[in-house]
Amino acid sequence: MRFATEQSFAGKSVFVTGHTGFKGSWLCLWLERLGAKITGYAHQPPTNPNHFDVANVADSLVNHHVADIRDEDRLASAMKEADPDLVLHLAAQSVVRESYKIPRETFDVNVMGTISVLEAVRRLEKSVSVVCITSDKCYENREQLWGYREDDPMGEHDPYGGSKGAAELAIRSYRHSFFPAERIADGVKLASARAGNVVGGGDWTKDALIVDIFKALSEGEPVQIRNPHATRPWQHVLQALSGYLTLAAKLLESNDPQFCSGWNVGPLPGSELPVQQVVEEFLAEWGSGTWLNVGDPNQPHEATLLHLAIDKAMRKLDWNPCWSTARTLRQTARWYRSYLNDPAAIRELSLTQIGEYEISMAGGVSTPVATAASKTELTTVFAGRD
Repeated sequence: MRFATEQSFAGKSVFVTGHTGFKGSWLCLWLERLGAKITGYAHQPPTNPNHFDVANVADSLVNHHVADIRDEDRLASAMKEADPDLVLHLAAQSVVRESYKIPRETFDVNVMGTISVLEAVRRLEKSVSVVCITSDKCYENREQLWGYREDDPMGEHDPYGGSKGAAELAIRSYRHSFFPAERIADGVKLASARAGNVVGGGDWTKDALIVDIFKALSEGEPVQIRNPHATRPWQHVLQALSGYLTLAAKLLESNDPQFCSGWNVGPLPGSELPVQQVVEEFLAEWGSGTWLNVGDPNQPHEATLLHLAIDKAMRKLDWNPCWSTARTLRQTARWYRSYLNDPAAIRELSLTQIGEYEISMAGGVSTPVATAASKTELTTVFAGRD
């Protein structure tokens, strides 16, 4: 299984919003490796340090716009100048706990910012493929044992999840109102992708688990965790990006309207782990460290159980998750240890890890890549869920 050949993106103009963020910066490195011409549009990197700077991602760009996606005229002008074949929208307010502090801004950035991107696409008046990245938090979380499917209801308890659910509704509305399937051959091909709890080297997002672990270890302090029993579909950033790029390649290469819809990207069922186990496995990879439970019963609500059903992407996109949680944690620990020892080598290491993931996608290593039998099993497991 490969998400693309070099021909899928080689020479293509790709417009990326949120390129200075954690996922966006890794995405730009991968797109450059695939031969794309990348224009980035985002605020300055949201943290200091950050992957965009330490991996010298600016060197991978044709153009680098520092601006707000809600500035619709400026966004439309930058997009028109880039004349994109593909738009990848990642810009967002992406921190759940922060959404409780700035709920209005969270909804404004995540919903109206998405609408600004879609309006800029409309103003292009050309055929273009668009993938909007939202979140697994977009679903109405019922703490159910089986994974949420793409047609499950949108909406969440917290402002972040609510904003992502609302963004999905906006995307769906634009698809039906302005980018209908009958005009797909010469119009806009619009899809969305939802991934949860992405980890990897270069993430310094506030309140992110791996960030808290690395900070504690680098300072010689115990790791403090708020909710040790919360279960998440942990996956490496490259695994999520491989799903986004697989979907983008399908849109670029096909006029089949089935690809213009929402898609879940996540690990195989059974790969989800509670926070406590993730911390303990990371500490084992690091070779030292302890942790403390600092949970507060009065802290803002965070989901304790959240899984995604990924059978649609596996069967219709021929996409598979390649790295186990154990390998994800090994690669992440390796990245942060390298950052401590030799920050100047981080761009090379990041590109090396991308190459290693490509080898895994091609079946070059022994990882839990789904077989045809497991795909059939997934369809049976999730069939009939409502």
